Amino acid sequence: MNLRKYTIVGLTGPTGAGKSTVSQFFKENGFIIINADELARQVVLPDSTCLKQLCYVFGNDILNPDRTLNRQKLAKKAFVSKEKARLLNEITHPHIFLQALKACRENIDIGNNKIVFDAPVLFESNSDIMCDCVVSVLAPKEIRLSRLEQRDGLSREKLEKRMSVQQSDDFYREHSDFVIDGSKSLSEIREQVRFFVENLIKTI
Repeated sequence: MNLRKYTIVGLTGPTGAGKSTVSQFFKENGFIIINADELARQVVLPDSTCLKQLCYVFGNDILNPDRTLNRQKLAKKAFVSKEKARLLNEITHPHIFLQALKACRENIDIGNNKIVFDAPVLFESNSDIMCDCVVSVLAPKEIRLSRLEQRDGLSREKLEKRMSVQQSDDFYREHSDFVIDGSKSLSEIREQVRFFVENLIKTI
C-alpha cells in the first residue's frame, strides 16, 4: 500500500467523553469509520481463538449456555484491578489489531482513503502505530460519569472502578496530535472536527 494515498486517523479517549459523537462527525466529513468495539465483538465469537484464551484465563463461567461470551461476567472479573484488566487487554488487543489492519486494507483497496479507527484502547493495543495522527476526545470526569450512568445504568462505584484503569487526561494530551473537547455542545464539537479536517489533516 502507498502511504501517500490514504490517511488513517486514530480516534480515542476515556469512556463517556463523547467519542461516538465525534466519530459520527468524522463520518459526515467523508471518513470511513472502523470501530474497535465492533471488531472486539467479532473476535470473541463462539469457538474463536480469542474466546478460548479468555476462558482459559478467566474461567468458563464467562460463557452463556449457548457458548457466547457473557460480557457482564467478564467485566466483573476483568475490571477488579489493573492487573486483571491488563490480562484482558493482552488477550484481546492482538486479535483486534489484526482485524483493524485487515479492515483498513480492504477499504484502501476499494478507494476509501480517509479512515478513522475508533478505538478506546488505541495506545494500549499499540494500534496508534498504524495511524497517521491521533485525535483524543476528553471531557471532565463528572460529565463522563453522568453520561455513563444514563447510558449503562451502572452504579457510580462500578463506573469509577472502570475509569480507574484508564489513562489520565494528561496521558491523552501528551500522546495526541489533536484534542477535542467532548463537553461542548454538538455544534461546537462538529466545528472542532471540521477545523481538524480542513486545517490540520492537510499537514499530515
